[in-house]
Amino acid sequence: MARPLRIEYPGAFYHVTSRGNERKDIFKSNTDREMFLSYLASAQEKYEAVVHAYCLMSNHYHLMIETPQGNLSQIMKYINSSYTNFFNIKRKRTGHLLQGRYKAILVEADAYATELSRYIHLNPVRAGMVRSPEEYRWSSYSYYTERSSPSWLKTGFILGYFGTDPTQSRRDYRNYVIEKVNGGYIDPLAGVVASTILGSEDFVRRIKENELDGRTLDRDLPALTELKEKTDPKMIQEAALEIFPDDKRTARFAGIYLCHRYSAAKLREIGCLYRLSDSGVTQARRRFEAAMKVDAPLRKKIEEVLVILGL
Repeated sequence: MARPLRIEYPGAFYHVTSRGNERKDIFKSNTDREMFLSYLASAQEKYEAVVHAYCLMSNHYHLMIETPQGNLSQIMKYINSSYTNFFNIKRKRTGHLLQGRYKAILVEADAYATELSRYIHLNPVRAGMVRSPEEYRWSSYSYYTERSSPSWLKTGFILGYFGTDPTQSRRDYRNYVIEKVNGGYIDPLAGVVASTILGSEDFVRRIKENELDGRTLDRDLPALTELKEKTDPKMIQEAALEIFPDDKRTARFAGIYLCHRYSAAKLREIGCLYRLSDSGVTQARRRFEAAMKVDAPLRKKIEEVLVILGL
């Protein structure tokens, strides 16, 4: 299974979801939900997680989290593993509670925080569990509209978009959410890029430049392949021939290796270029990679190819 791309940096905002294994319920009682919320509170104390919004459904949850320390993976490992241990011990069971890895979408907060919070708070309404969000106990909605929030839940950031007067901002936020209860709602997550980033074109560009430029392509990370600029395999082939002008065999294998690692081309496309089968491409890449590990001059030559390609 392909791994999700994790982009972590201090101050990042995320919409995080995780579902029950085989879509089974992960919350079977109010005690379960209360315990999960206690782990959110602990995550704030232990890892400085800032929880802006949440909604606990039956077989999944939604969170909007900010990470001042750039440590989302650490935070989510703590929350999910702690809750799974609690759930399993309570019910004398073993095995996975959650389905695979959690899904985290990096969010441009200024552009999408309010809309995403509305999306999170309307989940029980869309699911037909309640007619209005204030009827649902297990979301952060009531802390935005009427109740004082616990110390680990930060409502001020989102409410700040609705004015500086606390009473009026709560009222305006409620109206903002309620206006979509009866329809006309557009899913903000429909605009997610590469299943990973939600933001303007400028935001996506900045993330690619600041957070992804130093990361090489990984075929187990399709989102990274989609986001990074793709290098033309033909350009790689020509660059390898330029660095190895008198050794076409080495140029060939260097080109195969570099195409596999940096071009994002499919095995079939690389194979067509070099007249190899898919398995032949994979085997050639492995042999060349092994040769590089013990041949420093060869590694130096490959670095020269990368310079030509601007990689």
